[in-house]
Amino acid sequence: MAKLNPLQEQLLKAGLAKKSKAAEAARAQDKARLGKGPSDQAEIQREAERARLEKIERDRALAAGQKAKAREAELRAQARQIIQDKKVPRTGESEYRFSADGAIRTVLIDDDQRKQLASGALVVARLGDRYELLPRRAGDQVRERDPALVVLDHGQPGDAPATDSAEDDAYYAQFKVPDDLVW
Repeated sequence: MAKLNPLQEQLLKAGLAKKSKAAEAARAQDKARLGKGPSDQAEIQREAERARLEKIERDRALAAGQKAKAREAELRAQARQIIQDKKVPRTGESEYRFSADGAIRTVLIDDDQRKQLASGALVVARLGDRYELLPRRAGDQVRERDPALVVLDHGQPGDAPATDSAEDDAYYAQFKVPDDLVW
């Protein structure tokens, strides 16, 4: 039974209160005093659950970011591997110049490779600080994985100049270009 305070005891002795009412009041006081603990405890539990859910969501977002970075790194590694495996050996002594990274770059090729580059059968891809020739199919595989590695591709529809027209072709047909001209 709950302990009565001195005032409650005096009221009971004087007959102004009933013992059951005093006991009920004492229990209510005990509950009020101890009741703050459980209500604070429930609030603490809700706060802890909310913090746990936030942490799970942050961890999930962080894991997704790390997974995306790992996937990008894996695709870049696959592209580099394709370039290393499929590169065309360059045996010529003729220089082929192209622009990459805002500078003019040069690779040594033979006449057959020059024709293949012009027709789009070969592409130029970056491998570290070097540039390698790749067959069209390997170039497409590299482009799927890392488009930045393919630096020259004459077979792409977007590479054709926008000023090509029938009028221009007719006008420039009157000028002869020497056969031995190499840019």
